[in-house]
Order: sequence, then C-alpha cells, then structure tokens
Amino acid sequence: MKKFINAVDQVEDEMVHGMVKAYPQYLKKLGCGNVLVRAEKKTDKVALISGGGSGHEPAHGGYVGKGMLDAAVAGAVFTSPTPDQVYEGIKAVATDAGVLMIIKNYTGDVMNFEMAGEMAEADGIKVAQVIVSDDVAVDGSTWTVGRRGVAGTVFVHKIAGAKAETGATLEEVQAVAQKVCDHVRTMGVAIGPCIVPAAGTPGFELGEDEMEVGIGIHGEPGARKEKMKPINEIVDELLDKILADLDYAGKEVAVMINSAGGTPLMELFVIHNHVADVLAGKGIKIYKTFVGEYMTSIEMQGFSISLLCLDEELKELLDAKADTPAWKA
Repeated sequence: MKKFINAVDQVEDEMVHGMVKAYPQYLKKLGCGNVLVRAEKKTDKVALISGGGSGHEPAHGGYVGKGMLDAAVAGAVFTSPTPDQVYEGIKAVATDAGVLMIIKNYTGDVMNFEMAGEMAEADGIKVAQVIVSDDVAVDGSTWTVGRRGVAGTVFVHKIAGAKAETGATLEEVQAVAQKVCDHVRTMGVAIGPCIVPAAGTPGFELGEDEMEVGIGIHGEPGARKEKMKPINEIVDELLDKILADLDYAGKEVAVMINSAGGTPLMELFVIHNHVADVLAGKGIKIYKTFVGEYMTSIEMQGFSISLLCLDEELKELLDAKADTPAWKA
C-alpha cells in the first residue's frame, strides 16, 4: 500500500486538523473527537448535523457552513461515528429551535445517531431526523437494511440547510428534507477499488475487463459484476434503473455526476454528455447540473448519477445562498 500519510492510526485526526487549518473561517473542531462545527454558531434557527465514516470527503465536513450543515461527525474510515461523538456535536450546535439529524441508511449510522438523539432529548434538546436511502441498486446489502444512503444525501444537506436559514421550524425543515429523500435516486458503478488505510489491501477485486454495477460508497458489492462497456451503454444501464424507480416524466431535475474519488473530470463530463442527451430525449428538463467530487470513496475508480425531481420550493432552496468549504452558491 502506498499512500501519502504518516501513520494509519493518525489519518482521520490529521485530516480533520488539516481541514480546520485550511478553512478556519468556516470550521472549528470540538475537543471530544473528530466533530466539526461552524466557526460561528447559529443562535436562533434549526441546526443540522450529519456525518458518517471518514473517506467520503468532501462529505461531510466540507458541507459545514452557512446554508448547509452546522456540524459534521467523522468516524474512522468507512466506520460509523460513536453515539458520544454525535451527542457532543448535537449539544455544541443546538438552539432553542432544535436540531435535525441527516442520517445515511447504514445500520451503524442509524443506530448511533438515534442513540445520540435520545441522549440529547433527555437533556431537553428538540431533535428530529431523516434517513436518506437514495441508492436504487440494491435493497439490503453489506451494512444496510434496505436501500443505502449515497451521494443524494448532499442534496438533502443543501436544501434542508437552506430551509433552516429561512427561520423555518424544526418540523418544516424535517418535512422539506424528507421531500428531498423521497424524490432523489442514485446509482453508481466502479472499475477499480479503494484501499482503506487500516486494511492495507484493495476492498474488492475486479478483472481487467470487469466493472461492479451498483457499487456502494464503502466498496461493498453492487448488483452484479459485468464486462466493461462503452460509457454511453453504462450510463444507459444506470439511468434505466433510476428512471424506472420514480416518475420523472415531464419533470425538472437536478443532476449530480459524482466521482468516487478516482474518476477524473474528463470522464465525468463525458458521462454527463450522454446523461443530458438521454434526459432530453425523454422530455426531462435539467434545471441544474453538478459535476465533481461530492461524496467519494477514498480513491475508488467509479462514479454515480443522482437525479432529484424538483418543484418550485426545492428549486428555490437549491438556488439559495450557501457558503461552505466544498459548496458555494
């Protein structure tokens, strides 16, 4: 294993400290573990907290800032943060308006965030939650009961964060976050694995002519292995699955072409070239497109496509001002 690190057991801590040193105008680190909070705390509006295992950067710490998250909790690589970490994050950002937890649907994340929420409620803090399960590839897989939460989670951060900035109630912020969860679908594919530093070996194996269709963001298995195809055929396969799962006919959508960490922009734009053509041919209008690294899997060679079906409220919130290390609007 070759990585630009000092020691395996220092990776997460040094990464978080490095983020704070790079973006002190946005972030500060709590003393209780790898918990990042806004440099300037909200005082009178709903606060948002999210997180998960490290290795998905810029998620989730990169989305802490005005118009998005108030706190992000980082576990070890691909490992859920502990309830105590999440609890400390909730306490640090809580306001009288309450705290919304945005949880990706992985068994450890759901259990630990819910435990932390119960601890916070015992302290008199109002807590609500949404669980993101946007992956259409599989229903039940490694670490998950039901569908996995993947790159579509970033749309939940953005839109719920914008709603919170308006001064909406906790119930209203939760409702719009749930609306995004209900209207976003994602599917991904990979042609090469990532290496978790603590493991030191690739997370899975593929032949030179193979790809994993429906891969998870931790390198967990997808729907099937297939022989490599031209990218337009791969895009068709992913879009067929996404469009069969939700009625997008005649709708406006936000599109996210997300790199898993090892797929360059050149290839992402080739992917979007065909995505845009397919959607246009089906009468689905693209309102806004996002191309880049939004939720990665360390250096995995892969990508995902997310489609969010929009209404006027969601368009307005998607366009609302945001200023975080990884998202400017």
